[in-house]
Amino acid sequence: MTEEDAPRPLPDSAGSEPVSLPALIAAVAAYIGARLILVAIITGAILGGGALLGQTVPVIVAAAFGVLIALPLGLLLFKSLRIKVNSRIVAYDDERARRRDELQRRLRKPGS
Repeated sequence: MTEEDAPRPLPDSAGSEPVSLPALIAAVAAYIGARLILVAIITGAILGGGALLGQTVPVIVAAAFGVLIALPLGLLLFKSLRIKVNSRIVAYDDERARRRDELQRRLRKPGS
């Protein structure tokens, strides 16, 4: 593989860092982690609220309500993370398509 054949990372939407698979995975992991932490916080608040009121709330019920409440709330709270993930996915997909097209072009080139 020559230097010109090597994959070149694309800048993300802000143009500050290259879009590579590890950067994409890190962005997705940060978004998922933030959403899971939000579910844990809401679940803890439900359990704590039940304890303050002298009621025993089953953990599975608190977790179910935590997920239901966190779904729309996470969309609002983590909009910037979601946009970052989406832009990195698009940039990474565009780079993959560019490399695939380049490979197809080289495979069709006569006399290679």
